[in-house]
Amino acid sequence: MLCRHSVILAGGLLISLGINLFLTPHRLLDGGMIGLALILRYLWGMKTGFSMIMLSLPIFLAVWMMDRRMFLNSFYGMLVSAWLIDWLSPLRGTIHWPILFSALSGGLLVGTGVGLMLRFKTCTGGTDLLAQLIADRYQWNPGILIFLIDAVIIGIGSFILTPVQLFHTFLTISAVGLATSICVKKPQAAL
Repeated sequence: MLCRHSVILAGGLLISLGINLFLTPHRLLDGGMIGLALILRYLWGMKTGFSMIMLSLPIFLAVWMMDRRMFLNSFYGMLVSAWLIDWLSPLRGTIHWPILFSALSGGLLVGTGVGLMLRFKTCTGGTDLLAQLIADRYQWNPGILIFLIDAVIIGIGSFILTPVQLFHTFLTISAVGLATSICVKKPQAAL
């Protein structure tokens, strides 16, 4: 139990640092609910973590009916991540890296945070939760599913991005997908 709490806290911290230190200073997007919450932040100044919670509630209601254990673990992961994103938001702008390094660093941090949570059967909710449910049912890699969903979200958010931001956002979600896939990959059996 303590291990799961530690993983959720570590994952939420990595996600929060990736968003606050690297993505928001350059107005980059992630995919999924985080990406949608960032769109709301960039358009109307809404708090990213709070928006994540509000946007994820309909999915959590559906999951409540299907898998209550996953609901509880993921709801907790989403609350911790959302709270850390908003609590650590004063860190925005404290690191001044070029957009390329920020896109890759932010994506690797977010992807590692998400991957740690998925490895312990929890997540930040929203589209990660949908990807985990589909992956468990069909034995697919959740990192690949998250990447595909993220690409759709980026397409939705592309109207608020400059071409440079859009390019670096695709680098970000590629780094997120890579890091998530590495974290959740099951070790191969020895011959």
